[in-house]
Amino acid sequence: MTADSQDLKALLLRTDDEFRQLAAKHQELEERLQELSAKSYLSQPEQIEASTLKKRKLQLKDQMETIVRRHRSRQDPPVTPEPQTSLDRH
Repeated sequence: MTADSQDLKALLLRTDDEFRQLAAKHQELEERLQELSAKSYLSQPEQIEASTLKKRKLQLKDQMETIVRRHRSRQDPPVTPEPQTSLDRH
């Protein structure tokens, strides 16, 4: 992750309620996964829970990345093509 990405995510955590809620839920799921992974043995229901938590975390991360991309597209100036000169046309 680049410094720009980290800066943007830090900004979104401070300024975007949806991003902040998604990040909080992502962290909550990560903590539960850590609890499960600390166990030496997972029961069948715990294995299913761990799998479900991983999938949900990925969904949340995708949603967060969508917000990051949307924010970047608003910040990036539009690219305008340079005018062609008569030399470029030959």
